[in-house]
Amino acid sequence: MKKTLKIVGYFFLVAFIVIQFIRPDKNQGSLESIAAFQEDTSTPENVMVILKTQCFDCHTNVTKYPWYAEIAPFSFWLDDHIFDAKKHFNMSEWSSFSAKKKDHKLEELIEEVEEGEMPLPSYTWIHGTLSDADKKTLLDWANIARLNYERELQVSSE
Repeated sequence: MKKTLKIVGYFFLVAFIVIQFIRPDKNQGSLESIAAFQEDTSTPENVMVILKTQCFDCHTNVTKYPWYAEIAPFSFWLDDHIFDAKKHFNMSEWSSFSAKKKDHKLEELIEEVEEGEMPLPSYTWIHGTLSDADKKTLLDWANIARLNYERELQVSSE
């Protein structure tokens, strides 16, 4: 029995070492990719600070990776997390969205923040959560930004 446990332990050690050499691609674009989003939504600096600290890492093409992102299996978990987040809402792709899609994305942002779904608990453990004041600032801005797209959609439907 002891011998079997030792063999299993060695197997896991070797597997852990080998997996360190397999790296997912990094999400390292340019901050310029966010300029269209910021301009189009008239994002003030205080909101940009909130977005940069709480949202950009997963919802843009620019991620500042923590130290543990270099260690598998965390690197794979982060890669999957970022890929999934960008699938739902990617500020770097904002200029390619229609007015209807932009409005819908902001509506989803509002819902996720109001319901406490964003930022994810796994993110807030390390990076901290949104304060009530930050939530209010973010929600007020998103609701105002949505008005522009709602007006645009009304004009185009007339």
